[in-house]
Amino acid sequence: MVTLCIIIGVVLVVLVVGIVHHQHKLRLRAHIMKEAIRNQDFSFRLPTNNLLPGERAMQEALNELGENIRQQMNKNEVESWERLTRVLTHEMMNATAPITSISQSLLSRPDVKGTLLEDGIKAIYDTSRHLSDFVTNYRKMSELEKPVLSEVPLRPMLDELCKTYQQLAWTIDVPADTILKADKGMLRQILMNLIKNAIEAEATKIIIELTNQPSPNTQHPSPKTILIGNDGSPIPAENRQSLFVPFFTTKRTGSGIGLSLSRRMMIQQGGMLDLAEKNLPGCHVTFVLSSI
Repeated sequence: MVTLCIIIGVVLVVLVVGIVHHQHKLRLRAHIMKEAIRNQDFSFRLPTNNLLPGERAMQEALNELGENIRQQMNKNEVESWERLTRVLTHEMMNATAPITSISQSLLSRPDVKGTLLEDGIKAIYDTSRHLSDFVTNYRKMSELEKPVLSEVPLRPMLDELCKTYQQLAWTIDVPADTILKADKGMLRQILMNLIKNAIEAEATKIIIELTNQPSPNTQHPSPKTILIGNDGSPIPAENRQSLFVPFFTTKRTGSGIGLSLSRRMMIQQGGMLDLAEKNLPGCHVTFVLSSI
């Protein structure tokens, strides 16, 4: 009888400890979700292991909901920038057109030719022309067509980039049979933009790795994540938030278009382009192409 009581007592203690531990894990998950909502960061993926079937299903649903909210927020942000950019480019064209026209007319006048006034007017004309050309080129480049998704072999595309940019030292950790669901032209343009960005930052090497994110839904395959790192100039902390804002650049010759356009193309394909919180070993900057 005493032995039976001891066994029952041990079982009850183990059961209570298990329940307390389980509740602690649930409270921790709830805290992570509350912090994510408060900070408007929906990139979290809570673990679904060691949960009861019903709890696991709920956790997977919450993970998928967080991912859907994140994608919608990114889409809304890009659409807002697109609307603002359209307004700005329209106003810039309206402002520069008469300046270009008037300065061109003044340069053709006989009493202006060969005078100091000609140099000043020519500077105004050249500046307005360059600004108009920049806006026109941005309009053409930013008018993206709807992506055509297909199965794209990633490794051959990366090998092609290696041959194109032979001045860089490449380290590629990507399986030869890796297939992505993407628009081939857009994906190539995104990768080229990131490589050009690295070269402009005086990088000498590129490291590319492929990882699989844990899927929020076990019925769907895990999304692939591409990490692209370089040893170029580090990005200052104060510039990280503005890195993908259209026209933002810290380079003298930069236009501030490449990264913002690349993020737009990623979002149109159902993915995202971000700056990694932690760099790849030996790299000063690492970009993340996620949910491909």
